[in-house]
Amino acid sequence: MRSNQKVLILGGAGFFGQNFVRWLLKNGRKEITVVDSLDPLFQSKKEDFGAIYDDIRFIQGDIRDEKLLASVVPNTDIIFNLAGQTSHPNSLKDPISDAGVNVIGILKVLLAVKDLNPNAIVAFSSSSTLVGKALSEVIDENHAERPLDIYSAHKGIAEKYHRIFSNSYGLKTRVIRFANLYGPYGKADSAFGFANHFINKAINGEKLTVFGDGAQIRNMLFVEDACEALWAATDSQLPEGEPFFAAHEEHLSVKEIAWTIAEIFGTCAQTIPWPEDRKKIEISHQKISSEKFRALTGWRPKYSLAEGLLLTKKAMNANLKSLD
Repeated sequence: MRSNQKVLILGGAGFFGQNFVRWLLKNGRKEITVVDSLDPLFQSKKEDFGAIYDDIRFIQGDIRDEKLLASVVPNTDIIFNLAGQTSHPNSLKDPISDAGVNVIGILKVLLAVKDLNPNAIVAFSSSSTLVGKALSEVIDENHAERPLDIYSAHKGIAEKYHRIFSNSYGLKTRVIRFANLYGPYGKADSAFGFANHFINKAINGEKLTVFGDGAQIRNMLFVEDACEALWAATDSQLPEGEPFFAAHEEHLSVKEIAWTIAEIFGTCAQTIPWPEDRKKIEISHQKISSEKFRALTGWRPKYSLAEGLLLTKKAMNANLKSLD
């Protein structure tokens, strides 16, 4: 990792961004610019940077603001685009707003890079949910895309923009599909994913609620492993614009995940019938393979679910103490 490279993180105050900024600083990055809209709907907070705020350059702004992009995109070596509206239910409630950020916003970023800094590497954080319900036992990059919600459909569109800008304009784009990230600084609202919702409830001693029987299979990935994967995507000779899954080889049921969180944080869990609105967008079983990405980058996840949860608990307790 070259410490003199200038890094731009779009959407850097969100869950993934907060952890990625810390990971970069820990690994010797010196010049980090973070842009985030801090839109209350996305529940990202500048205050979560805490003591590291003075170690970065922070700019509050929207990726759809072309003047803002013109000021931050030039003279940057690597652009990590983590910006977006990340709630599946909210995307169904307001599809136009979701498209504004997750489609138009992405397109404006790519156009700015094309026009102002075509030699920069652009890494885009995508989602495994764009495949929808699995058509085969194991999902890899050859699986069809059959999204069940607007957010996932828009992620698929954004991926294709990165391929087109690579093929047509020669941009150095990287696309990584993540699934079920968890860790410190996660959002408590269940609309932004079940894992961090469970963790935030558990640390407050609340009972966890699993919809249905919880038998559906998931890959879980500790956010620090995701940070390493995202960096590996920029530091390797991946095919430009092609999507890759970065997932753990552990395949666990949602019930196993919930009960493990409850045990580690000292609470309990229960199952209840599915709410109709959530059942419609439930993707059921997903066993994801990231063998292609691992073969090309050498990346491997370091932490099991239990190990990642213990580190998350330690970090969250430390944050709570710092607020006392």
